This record gives sequence, C-alpha cells and structure tokens, in this order.
Amino acid sequence: MTRDKKPPVSEKPVLFPIPTGWKPSGSLDHPVSCLLLDVYGTLFISGSGDIHSFAKDAARQEPLNALLHRYGISDSANALVQRLSEAVERAHVRLKDNGIDFPEIQIEALWRQLLPEMNNHCLKTFAAEFERITNPVFPMPHLGEMLQGMKQNGVLLGIISNAQFYTPRLFEEFLGASLEDLGFSEELILFSYVFGRAKPSFFLFEKAKSLLEKRNVRQENILYVGNDMLNDVFPAKAVGFQAALFAGDARSLRLRKDDARCRNLRPDLIITDLIQLLDYV
Repeated sequence: MTRDKKPPVSEKPVLFPIPTGWKPSGSLDHPVSCLLLDVYGTLFISGSGDIHSFAKDAARQEPLNALLHRYGISDSANALVQRLSEAVERAHVRLKDNGIDFPEIQIEALWRQLLPEMNNHCLKTFAAEFERITNPVFPMPHLGEMLQGMKQNGVLLGIISNAQFYTPRLFEEFLGASLEDLGFSEELILFSYVFGRAKPSFFLFEKAKSLLEKRNVRQENILYVGNDMLNDVFPAKAVGFQAALFAGDARSLRLRKDDARCRNLRPDLIITDLIQLLDYV
C-alpha cells in the first residue's frame, strides 16, 4: 500500500494482571488533596516494556512484519527494531552530554529520521501501531471505576508518566473519554516526552509540586501511585509526596532491591487493586 493511506487498526489484545501474592498494607499520615498517577504498569497492564526481548521473540515478530509490509517498509522486524534501538541510544547519549540526567526522546522525531519518506499523519499512525504490537496494553481492573469515584468525590487528579504522544489515546480507546473528561487536570498531565525528561528524574515531580503549591496544595497532601520503587516511589518521596506502590501485576512490579536508592526505601501504602485507592482518597 502507499504510505499516505491509513491501514486498518490492529485489534487490541485482552490482557489480565498476573497476581503477585502481595496484600494491601500501610497507611497515610496526611489526608490526600491530590492524586498523581503513573500510567504503564499502574493504570494499564503493559505486555512488554523491553523492545530488546521482543526482537528475540520470533513468534511475535509476525504481526510486526505484516505491519511493515502494509506500509511498504522493506526492513525486517528485527532490522527495524535494531535501527530504532540504535537511534534511541544515540539520542540519549546526546541529551546526557547536554546535561540531562534521565533524558526522554520524542518517538515521532526518531521515526521521522528512520522513515523520512512517510508523511506526518501516516508516520504517527504507524508509530502508534508499532507500539501497540511491541508493547500491548490493557486497562488494569477497576481503572474506570476508580477514576469515576475520584471525579465524583472532586479529587484533584494528575499524571506523571514516562510516555509518548500516543499515551493519552489509550484512555480514549479503552475508556471512551479524554483525560480531561475523566477528571484529570490539564496542567497536571505531565508526560516525559513533552519535557524531554524521564523518571526517575525529579524534574516532573518538582514540576507537579510547584504547580500544586500555586493551588495551595501542600506536598504532604499529594499521593503518587506507581509500580516501580525507583521510578515512582523514590522520586515521589524525595520531593515530599506520600507514595503508594502498586503491586497488582507481576509483570510490572519493580522492587529494585539491588539499587542503593531503594534498599531502605518504603512506600506509605501498598495496593494490589486500583479500587483500593478510594479507601484513602
């Protein structure tokens, strides 16, 4: 097919969380005025966050090869994944040389370098489909109910997440509503690709803290929820937020016990289902 036509959208696979065997525990010392949330591995089951492992999985390369064929891309799945990985690495090195501790790329800019003949609309559609195949996602149980409950209770909602331009579309695709319609405050939707900084950098957390100070929300009244002790709990606690570890899916639970920053770190809460947040907020 030509590169300026939109192909059919791939079906969304149904995923289920893998139990961790953990139990909810902990308590909060301060009431919560604002709830900030991670996306991948917390609000959405993430099938695979590692592009390198995907490249080694021959069975899963078939749909990606089919995608490349539809777009008239001559590379094999392995070859394109390798080219993308190398482009990401080069971009990270360049950004670190410019003093950014944990850099984030804009994926469409890299695809534009790798596929210069593709028009912008087609490029974004391709990038989103590529991501859907290499990193399938599905809402965590009770995501919609939790967000509805927070909105009904007037809870201030925000996001701090490593993400790309297609991340907001997940909420529209699966929940049928925009982030703002689901109750998220527009200025508190902090995606890494917008700022060029990724977790576990403190940058996005400090940004949220500053924005909330202007709303007279104190740092101790902010609860951040994520699945990763290093990327989520560590920076949240470092800037003075309360922190909850989401331990509802074995795929995404990251304890980081070998990292010195997490060795003696404890979350205020451990939750195993998003609906449990309604008990604390």
